[in-house]
Amino acid sequence: MSEEAPVTPGDILVGKYRVEQVLGVGGMGVVVAATDVNLERRVAIKFLLAEYVQNHEATERFLREARAAVKIQSEHVARVIDVGTMDTGAPYMVMEYLEGHDLQGAIEKSGQISIENAITYLLQACEAIAEAHAAGIVHRDLKPANLFLARQADGSSKVKVLDFGISKNTSAGSNDQSLTKTSSMMGSPLYMSPEQMRSTKDVDARADIWSLGVILYELLTGRTPYIADTMPQLIAMILSEQHDPISASRDDVPDGLVAVIDKCLGKEPALRYPSIAEFAIALSEFAPGRGRVSVERITKVMNAAGMSSSSVDLLPSVRPAAAGSQTNASWGNTNGPDKTEGRGIILMAIGGAFAMAAAVVFAVVSLSGGGDDSAESPVVAASAVPVTIAPEPVKSAAPEPVVTPVPSVEPEPEPVLEKPAPVVAKPVVKKPVYRKPVKRVYRKPVKRIVKKPVVKEPTNPASKFSRFGGRK
Repeated sequence: MSEEAPVTPGDILVGKYRVEQVLGVGGMGVVVAATDVNLERRVAIKFLLAEYVQNHEATERFLREARAAVKIQSEHVARVIDVGTMDTGAPYMVMEYLEGHDLQGAIEKSGQISIENAITYLLQACEAIAEAHAAGIVHRDLKPANLFLARQADGSSKVKVLDFGISKNTSAGSNDQSLTKTSSMMGSPLYMSPEQMRSTKDVDARADIWSLGVILYELLTGRTPYIADTMPQLIAMILSEQHDPISASRDDVPDGLVAVIDKCLGKEPALRYPSIAEFAIALSEFAPGRGRVSVERITKVMNAAGMSSSSVDLLPSVRPAAAGSQTNASWGNTNGPDKTEGRGIILMAIGGAFAMAAAVVFAVVSLSGGGDDSAESPVVAASAVPVTIAPEPVKSAAPEPVVTPVPSVEPEPEPVLEKPAPVVAKPVVKKPVYRKPVKRVYRKPVKRIVKKPVVKEPTNPASKFSRFGGRK
């Protein structure tokens, strides 16, 4: 394979990508593993072969589809890092490097894939295709070799869709290389729809739904629906003959899942699912829990793009819940609620009404001072009275089921409920606020000192002392 490639390990592309290994050579291009010498990270580079560089239509288609792949932000699409043109004039695009293997290798190794894993893989691919269809992109070359099982850090695998809009051969040794080695067809004939056989450009999203149905058929049975020795024979079978039934290769596939695949393989586009969202909803009945997460993402993408239909709107996780409505147990159940389930909901509503009535009466008694044990408890009387509460009608796309109540063995006349006495609210008595008395401080009275008047003695003139104390 590497001898046919125009590059060899060690070559430097675009001045910063060192080629490490040639991964594959197709009908129009080549894919190599390289290292970004500036960022020291592994990348994958795809570019056109030299014979198609001068083909203006092929060059423009390559660049247009590469730019379109950048618009798809799904985690299930190989991320495009860079797009440009080499010095030779060949367009190229740099993508994230993926470790793992494609679904074609898994089929060749295991033969038949388990139903649970097959649906999980396909729904993950549908997430990427839903974003592509929402952006107006039709893949036109869906096949197991373009669905890559990328190994994650935790050891799990995640489907990555490759090669949007670019026809590419499978690797040497695969069973369909002789049928896909052609540049006159856009796509791989084993997985092409009848209308794509007639005209490559006159296809819409339903051509991808055909391819996904063929892939699911092959994952479950280990073979494609149509097998022929020559290209003209294969084309004639796809255009006019019915495919071999799945039961001829595997007998444990549910009839409902067989019907989904048969609908995908309708000869006319109008016979298939009108959108990828409706196809995903049909698969959700057989999908494990992790697969139903993919169904919800797909419907949200299609609803946001305005491409929803009636079946998409019936998905419980996307549809707004109406008052009094219940969610169907199965996502695939679009035929209205089950009658048995409706009866169970009515009985639950009646039981809830009893509990609510008892709670209301208990609250009334509590407010009216129901602490007197001698008073008759109204709760017992209320619980003994049968109350019939009609549930609100369930809004659904299907006609509402008629629920016929089962009459009791001994019908009793409905007792007349006495009008309860009005509840008189007790006046609110405010408790007096205790205030600490002010302590009076006793003060001892001030003793008043009364000064006695000073009586001056009369001066004795005979005294030998004057009034000033001196001798006269």
